[in-house]
Amino acid sequence: MPLRSALFNVLFYAWAATVALLFFPTLFLPRRFSQPAQKLWATGMVWLLRTIIGIRMEIRGREHIPVGPVLIASKHQSAWETIIYHLVLDDPVMVIKRELFWIPLYGWYALKWRMIGIYRKGRARALKKMVAAARAEVGRGRPIVIFPQGTRTQVGERLPYQPGIAALYRALAIPVVPVAVNSGLYWPRRGFTKRSGTIILEFLPPIEAGLPRKQFTPLLESRIEEASSALLHP
Repeated sequence: MPLRSALFNVLFYAWAATVALLFFPTLFLPRRFSQPAQKLWATGMVWLLRTIIGIRMEIRGREHIPVGPVLIASKHQSAWETIIYHLVLDDPVMVIKRELFWIPLYGWYALKWRMIGIYRKGRARALKKMVAAARAEVGRGRPIVIFPQGTRTQVGERLPYQPGIAALYRALAIPVVPVAVNSGLYWPRRGFTKRSGTIILEFLPPIEAGLPRKQFTPLLESRIEEASSALLHP
């Protein structure tokens, strides 16, 4: 697979640049004109993965996504998660590292799409800014996607859940849908070579608003980690 992985990497960046340049004029127009770029970019990436690497996808549990405002708390093992939510959700807002805004083209679109950048060392002040931005986007009816561990994890790795998810859960008072994935089996966090197979993304039953933080965080973590572990042997 090394040669196929190399070809995919070249086409990955080529396709991203093509879409970014094609929609570049929309950066100067209202946001709705640039939104089709999200799905076009993601659709092309999924096609490249399937055609070149042989990676397919299976989405489970869509019925667990409630109607109305929702907070999606997703396991993060691969760059795949940053792509696929543009296809399976309607106009999602993703909580990302603030540094990603500095990347030419990608960062410009992330700002245009009103993604929420967080400075991970900013502590309380950064959390307040994140919550305020998320509240504004929820008011527009957009789902919020956050990776509770704050970074990609290797398969089987359990990193601490960061305070951002609890802060959003408490402030927004909306259901949280935990999400399990096994993407790291096929698109490793730090591995160059990708493997053929089926990436599974599973939406789990929502956690309703109103739980105390001491109860919410362990519950969220156990659901995501147990379900993600179960997907390692699909």
